[in-house]
Amino acid sequence: MDIPYILNVLGEDEYTDVNPVAPPIYQTSNFFFRTVEEFRNAITSEKEYWIYSRGNNPTVNLLCRKIAALEHADEALAFGSGMAAISAAILSNVATGDHIICVRNPYSWTDTLLNRNLLPRFGINVSMVDGTHSENIQNAITPKTRLIYLESPNSWTFELQDLAEIAKIAKAAGIVTAIDNSYSTPLYQNPIDLGIDLVVHTASKYLGGHSDTVAGICCGSSELIDKIFKNEFLTLGGIIAPQNAWLLLRGLRTLPVRMERISNSAEKVLDFLLGHEKIEKVFYPNHPSHPQHELARKQMKRGSGLITFQTKTTDIQKIEAFCNSLKYWKMAVSWGGYESLIIPSCTFVRPGLYSEIPSNFIRISIGLEDPEFLTQDLERGFELL
Repeated sequence: MDIPYILNVLGEDEYTDVNPVAPPIYQTSNFFFRTVEEFRNAITSEKEYWIYSRGNNPTVNLLCRKIAALEHADEALAFGSGMAAISAAILSNVATGDHIICVRNPYSWTDTLLNRNLLPRFGINVSMVDGTHSENIQNAITPKTRLIYLESPNSWTFELQDLAEIAKIAKAAGIVTAIDNSYSTPLYQNPIDLGIDLVVHTASKYLGGHSDTVAGICCGSSELIDKIFKNEFLTLGGIIAPQNAWLLLRGLRTLPVRMERISNSAEKVLDFLLGHEKIEKVFYPNHPSHPQHELARKQMKRGSGLITFQTKTTDIQKIEAFCNSLKYWKMAVSWGGYESLIIPSCTFVRPGLYSEIPSNFIRISIGLEDPEFLTQDLERGFELL
């Protein structure tokens, strides 16, 4: 199926006979039955029927169908946050005594789930490895390894993993693989085509694209998604509301044009940053300066709007003055909306959390503004470094 069909047509003729241009919102918690027999049949197979919106809802299911198609997956589930999707994908594949391999420096809350406040309490062991070399993952496998969790690119230095090679290693050992694909979106990378089992997204970012909703997505085979639906999804209840699902459907309509604009602007900002006298290093996977550029070309169609640069100065006061001076860049977490954002690592780097990232890293997220205004703003700020 082509992308315009998925975004504008797929599934939109199933719930109404009045031909709306935008899909309707089924803002209901409950669905009724006319006979006991209908009710009984539905209760025995909640995944297949409309019963209660904690399980199925037409607006939510339409969103899931579209994103599953974009990711070339059998099915998808929508959650109330990216971390809910990530947690469900991980928890569905491990039990007490099991072992997880995760790439180093993942999203901070993924790291918290794996190493701090939850999985260690239940006797689940985690090895954090350098995933830039597949043999490191191969060497970390034990008889108890049940899951390999990837981020490609990861959150700050945009390290990549060779997804096809790691998928091959995992399948040979009977291990499930999962990846956070939020950076690339389904438009620029399709891990399932490379053999990865589960794909998760923080849908609050590019998929939503308007900084007005928080959501998560998990895509995979019918077997794996059915397992999550019956256990972590229904039991833990980390669901998305129909209104938020509709906001994501709205965001998907413009995903291709937004990503094209963002990627084009990112390349212009990148050209400005490279070789600037105030900058020590720039990180962007789809530029030849990145050490894994060839792998990026192999498994990604384009880069998105995230760039990290390292300032030559290590003076935190100067870095703060630079960030505070910016006019067109908002200082905030997250990314993927209209607005361009900036986050200095000195706000959060500390022992035990992102400790491998220097305190003079700055990550920027390119939005939809004119890149000329963005670079002019950075240039003014660089005078303070």
